[in-house]
Amino acid sequence: MKYRHVSRKLIALGCQELPRRTGGSHRKWFNPATNRVTVVPDWGGRDLKLGTVRAAVRQLAVEWSDFENA
Repeated sequence: MKYRHVSRKLIALGCQELPRRTGGSHRKWFNPATNRVTVVPDWGGRDLKLGTVRAAVRQLAVEWSDFENA
């Protein structure tokens, strides 16, 4: 799954991408419903590993089934 697919699903679930202060290949995401923050790698066209995506979703306290259906 590419970063742009992950970001679309997170936005649909109400999460917000925090503004970047510096460069780099990772982006911070915030879930206002749970006040939790996580980091998701943005590798452009490269696929993210499923375990990485699942860990980020878990850290935001979002159910995996909700993420899949978003």
